[in-house]
Amino acid sequence: MTQLDDRCLDSFPEWLRSLATDASDLSGLLASPDSPEAARRAIAGGLNYLFKSLDLIPDGIEDLGYLDDAFVLRVAAAFAAAESPALREQAPTLARLARDAELIAELLGSDYGRLKGYVRSLEKGAARGRTVDDILGDEQVRASFMHEITGWASSYTAPAFSRDAKNLIKLKSFLSTKLPA
Repeated sequence: MTQLDDRCLDSFPEWLRSLATDASDLSGLLASPDSPEAARRAIAGGLNYLFKSLDLIPDGIEDLGYLDDAFVLRVAAAFAAAESPALREQAPTLARLARDAELIAELLGSDYGRLKGYVRSLEKGAARGRTVDDILGDEQVRASFMHEITGWASSYTAPAFSRDAKNLIKLKSFLSTKLPA
């Protein structure tokens, strides 16, 4: 195993354990008047993806499916942090997730650009009938969305992710296949 493999296998189980808390913390930034709209768009896109992904996870790959959610949240956080360095300083979870995106970039190599493009496209997408524009523009939709995140977070149980280099190969293959060209 390489040093990169070791760092990934040490980090990813923690990312799975903290996924619900991370999502809840990020959702708090959606209603904050201190958060610039571009940062809130990135966060809303990443969080909305979580629900799009949840509808697909029951395919026997919970560890990879939830890890892909953790990746998306980290890339979205990196976009939001880049939009607002002040927000990065005010929101420790945002800063941590944005830093974590560097490990994803190392792991994925050239596929990281595809992941970034995909995460950016989520700002224009929809999940469960709600778009990012709906979340940001309608207080009722945003409140319902945040309530849904809280409800999901309270019921989430992190799947196992064993410390086996084969899991990294499966993860990279899964993402390479899933990401648009």
